Amino acid sequence: MSEAAIIKTSEGEMILEFWPDVAPGHVENFKKLAQQGFYDGTCFHRVIRDFMIQGGDPLTKDESKQRAWGTGGPGHQIKAEFNDKPHTRGVLSMARSNDPNSAGSQFFICHGEPRFLDRQYTAFGKLIKGDDVLEKIATTPTAPGDRPLKRMNVESVKIVPRDSVK
Repeated sequence: MSEAAIIKTSEGEMILEFWPDVAPGHVENFKKLAQQGFYDGTCFHRVIRDFMIQGGDPLTKDESKQRAWGTGGPGHQIKAEFNDKPHTRGVLSMARSNDPNSAGSQFFICHGEPRFLDRQYTAFGKLIKGDDVLEKIATTPTAPGDRPLKRMNVESVKIVPRDSVK
């Protein structure tokens, strides 16, 4: 049964479908973290218009840890599953460090066409509803370090059957 993720943010809802055919490990990892409530209360801590919005860092639950935002993870890493899916607007992909096998919980949603990421980052899904929310988050004013001036909160991430969302 195919599934989808409903990301409820302070700016509205985004619904993403998964691509288990090209990145089964990444899809499972994201779903498992979401089902544990790992993403609830985090925020999109890095926002670059015409590029992407990045979230999934557990450290973003704590405003006093702002200096470390972007460095947090779930305590495990997953192997890269580079594939031929292009990084185009709305694509869901995993953030990582210089090590290709260092993805953990941080993810990004493309806002633009960052095709230079193709086969360098693991794309594992795509936005199917809520492009207006992606637009709101991606175009919010930012401070140095691409940090939104206003908190772009992730209230919850729920995994639901794909055919239950239209």
